[in-house]
Amino acid sequence: MSYREYVIAAYAVFAAMLLWDFLVPKLQIRAALRAARLRAARRQAAPPPDTERPLSRE
Repeated sequence: MSYREYVIAAYAVFAAMLLWDFLVPKLQIRAALRAARLRAARRQAAPPPDTERPLSRE
């Protein structure tokens, strides 16, 4: 491998890591927001708790 190819490969690896460091947090935030929206929708769709019944079964 010549010096030129080494430099090109080094810059390519650097650019790939820079892109990775940019994209991964965005994808994690997107997944967390989606999970929070789904959790809120499930909570809203769930029937309200029945407060008339006792807590223990006798």
